[in-house]
Amino acid sequence: MFIHIGNDNVVQSKDIISIIDRNLLTSSTIMEEMMVIATKKDKVNGPKGDAKSVVITRDYIYYSPLSVSTLKKRASMISTISKLDDYSDEIE
Repeated sequence: MFIHIGNDNVVQSKDIISIIDRNLLTSSTIMEEMMVIATKKDKVNGPKGDAKSVVITRDYIYYSPLSVSTLKKRASMISTISKLDDYSDEIE
């Protein structure tokens, strides 16, 4: 399934490693180092200025204007939808 994370970015939910609050990036030297390395490798997408959260995937890091709680709700909705039974073949 896919999750729209803002800024016209859509990622596969299975590729998401972590969703963190943007303010936490500066609270850890390891996080700062990860962002510097990813930026040098051109693996960071989205505008930093209006970002509320950071979505870390297997291949890229995305700045998202959506809050962590909003993205969490979207991810849980997808999880719930994927568990539903498919009765579309029975409708005719």
